[in-house]
Amino acid sequence: MATKRPTIAVICFSHYFGGMEMDSYRYAKLLSRGYNIVLIVKKNSFISKNYKESARKYNIKIKEIPFFLNFSFSIITRTRHILKKYKISNVIFFGASELRSLYFAFHKLNINLIIRHGTTKTRSKKDALHKLIYSNVNWHIPICKHIAENVMKIIPFGKNTQMKVVYPSLRRPLPSRLNHISSDNREIRIIHIARITGGKGQLDAIEACNTLYENSIDFSLTLYGEVDPDFKLRLENKINSTPYRDRITLPGYVEDVEKCYLNADIFLFPSKGEGLSSSFIEALSYGLICIAYNNTSFPELQNMGFRFYLANDQDIGDLKRILLIAASSDEILNLPLNNNFELSKKLFNDEREFDELSELFI
Repeated sequence: MATKRPTIAVICFSHYFGGMEMDSYRYAKLLSRGYNIVLIVKKNSFISKNYKESARKYNIKIKEIPFFLNFSFSIITRTRHILKKYKISNVIFFGASELRSLYFAFHKLNINLIIRHGTTKTRSKKDALHKLIYSNVNWHIPICKHIAENVMKIIPFGKNTQMKVVYPSLRRPLPSRLNHISSDNREIRIIHIARITGGKGQLDAIEACNTLYENSIDFSLTLYGEVDPDFKLRLENKINSTPYRDRITLPGYVEDVEKCYLNADIFLFPSKGEGLSSSFIEALSYGLICIAYNNTSFPELQNMGFRFYLANDQDIGDLKRILLIAASSDEILNLPLNNNFELSKKLFNDEREFDELSELFI
C-alpha cells in the first residue's frame, strides 16, 4: 500500500509581481515532486492570475483569500479553514506583513512554520509585538549568508526557532552545454534583468555606459523587466539625457530569458541592495561576464568560487572603470565562462534544494 503524501502549504499574500512572488510558486512547483501542495495567495494577485494553468499540471491547489488589510479576519479564518481541511502541519511563508494574521490563524494547530527570507530588511522587528508574532516560528531560511546575518540582527527568535541557509536553485534547468551566440559586428551587448524600479541599478547601468560611448566602443544596453509606473518618468529622463539613447532598449518583461542570456556578452547589475539576485546567478550560469557593486551577497558569490567583477559600492567612477576593462577583455571573445557554468550546476541545483527543504518538515 502506497504511503500517503503529506500536504505542504506555501503562503504568499503579495499582489505584486517580482522575485518573491515567482519564488513562492517555484517552491510550490519544486516541492510538488514529493508532496501535495496547497498554494495560498491573495485573491486576484499576480500569482493567482498567472499560474493557475501551470499549477494544474503539477497538481498544485491554489487557494485565494480576499482581503484589504494585512491584519484581516478573512486571512485568519480562511487560512485556518484550509489548514484544517487539508490536515496541513508544514507551512512555508513568503512575506512579513501578514504574519500578525497568521499568528492567530495558526493558534493551537501545531504548525511547523518556516519563513523564507530573500531580501535585506532595514527596520528592527524586536519590539514586544513582533517578539510575540515571531515566537512560534520554527525555522528561518535565508537564501544566503548575508541575509542570515541580516535576519539575526533584525528578527526576534523564539525559544525553539532555528535558522538554516538554503541557497536557491535556478528558476529553469541549464542546458547540457551553452551555445553562446556571438555578435556579428562585435557590438558589446550589455543586459540587465530585474523589475525596473529604484535601487535595482538601471540608472547606474545607463550612466556607466557613458565610458563606452566616450571610448568609441560599439555597444547596446537592454533593460529587461516590468517598469514601475512611479519610476517610469525618472527612467525616461535619464535615458533621454544621454547621447547614446538610441542604443538603450526596454523590451519589458520576457518569459523566455534564456535567449536574453545567450545573446548577450555582459550582465551589468549595479544594484544597491539585493538579497541574492536570481537573474545575477542565472547570468553567471550562462557564462556571461558579470559586474556588480561590492555589497550584500555579491562578495559571498565570489567566495563560493564564481568569477566576476566587483566595483566599489555605489562608486559610479569605479563602475565605469571596470565596465571599460570588461568590454575590452579577451573574455568577450571566449564566452561562455565555463567555470561559472559548471559551478552553478553543482551549487544551485534543484535536487539539493528539495532535499534541504525536506529536512525541515515534520
